[in-house]
Amino acid sequence: MKQELILCIVNNGFSDVVMDAAREGGARGGTIINARGSARAEAEKKYKLSIHDDKDIVLIVAEDDCKEKIIRALYHKVGLNTPAHGLTFTMPIDDSIGFNNNILEHQDLTDSE
Repeated sequence: MKQELILCIVNNGFSDVVMDAAREGGARGGTIINARGSARAEAEKKYKLSIHDDKDIVLIVAEDDCKEKIIRALYHKVGLNTPAHGLTFTMPIDDSIGFNNNILEHQDLTDSE
């Protein structure tokens, strides 16, 4: 089955809200990375947002058939109109190794060890 990587960037401290919303949409888990934003003061003025420097990036690998449900849940719980000021986008996953439902077994990978 096709998989997608969902990335959700939120203000620091909202990663648990992201994961709760993603699980409502069918996600099984995720990885949280602490980061620092670099938005300029002009962006804050233009968009009338308060932009916090400290961010959480939540990475979620999801089956393509539940991606839309997860994105909608994230939009409602941590979107730009919430205190989390979340941005969400997806990227296709062409190949993966190590996921229980999609372990690739390539002969050339095992031969090189």
